[in-house]
Amino acid sequence: MKKMFLTLLLTVMATAGMNAQLLYKISGKGLRKPSYIIGTYHLAPVSFVDSIPGLRGALAESEQVYGEIETADMTSPENIAKMQQAMMLPEGKTLTELLTPEQMQKLNATMKELLGVDMSNPMVAQQMNKMLPQALVTQLTVIMYLKKHSGFNPTQSFDDYFQQQAVAQGKPVGGFETMDFQLQALFGSISIERQIELLMCFLNNREWEELQVDNIVEAFFAQDLNRIEAAMDEKQDNSCDATDEENELLIYGRNATWLKKMPEIMQQKSTFFAVGAAHLVGERGVLAGLRNAGYLVEGINH
Repeated sequence: MKKMFLTLLLTVMATAGMNAQLLYKISGKGLRKPSYIIGTYHLAPVSFVDSIPGLRGALAESEQVYGEIETADMTSPENIAKMQQAMMLPEGKTLTELLTPEQMQKLNATMKELLGVDMSNPMVAQQMNKMLPQALVTQLTVIMYLKKHSGFNPTQSFDDYFQQQAVAQGKPVGGFETMDFQLQALFGSISIERQIELLMCFLNNREWEELQVDNIVEAFFAQDLNRIEAAMDEKQDNSCDATDEENELLIYGRNATWLKKMPEIMQQKSTFFAVGAAHLVGERGVLAGLRNAGYLVEGINH
């Protein structure tokens, strides 16, 4: 399950080690100018850019910025409404109907702990009782993180910073995916039964889940992709672990699609790519894929 919500779990704040980095230069294979790629997390503070060696120079040298999605698209009233709708159960359905009384009791106890209120509050129930189980897990995971790491400013996000800088400098901005694709992948591609199972995994394994978040946060803070990969690979050896199909949908299949698009993008303009750090690591990660395609990929630590 951790890989499924990794995009919402990876947050930052530490010093970079001698051989640790999030920022890489891509060159060779006939590229006119080098491009760059950085692993991101959208809950990280913008101030973290000053902790990454070479970042401002790489961004200044690049002729355009690409992300998983064009972040400006997410703030339009139309897309905000679309996002809210994608997170909801079918009309007329509620979690109270879908969950057993025992499951509902467990959910209410966790909500009480994290939020101070539960579904017995009519205002809370009006919104959260109609959410998809997976969307609710996403919300509770973020809340769990923010209770330990306060100070997040949603209007000044590390993840958005790069595209905002490009726009301010008159540079083009692009995205690998559409918002519709991401919403379908996150909330529309897994059965309600499996979503309920993953919700109960979160509720029944809170200590393990919180430890996983802490391990990933510390690794990201340290800009250590090896530690991020190690944390991702930890399993509970039960049905709470992400299935191969889920990993393919949310991580590896998307990596493969991006790798097919990147050569043409880099040939046209020197590009600064900013994507979730989870997508960089491992044998099927974007860094390995670029190297296998013949590019020189070098970590920047100065």
